[in-house]
Amino acid sequence: MTATLADKLAPYGIDYVDAMDRFGDNAELYERLALKYLDDAHLVALQAAMEAKDYSEGYSQAHALKGVAGNLSFKDLFQCAALVSDALYAGEYEAAAAHMPEVERTHELVIKGLSAWQNNQL
Repeated sequence: MTATLADKLAPYGIDYVDAMDRFGDNAELYERLALKYLDDAHLVALQAAMEAKDYSEGYSQAHALKGVAGNLSFKDLFQCAALVSDALYAGEYEAAAAHMPEVERTHELVIKGLSAWQNNQL
């Protein structure tokens, strides 16, 4: 079942094999924590901070989003959030803003995959 679930989650940017390595093969714990991401507010807070040009808060939110995505093995979201976080840290605000659509796209893909998993549609 693990390989099948891994194959089904991969198109959503979720690396289940890496997650099982990270979580010591505790599938129940990973599922519980991964599905909590459906209620995560870091992206919304990041979007609000970027819109307000509050780049300090934007950095905090992008960095937190990167951490959550990394810990849950959401590989594509992690990479995109890292680009925004790194750009904000470096004071490259236009570059950070340019990466936001990709963060939003990869976030939506993760949400779609997690929702399908939660609703037994995988």
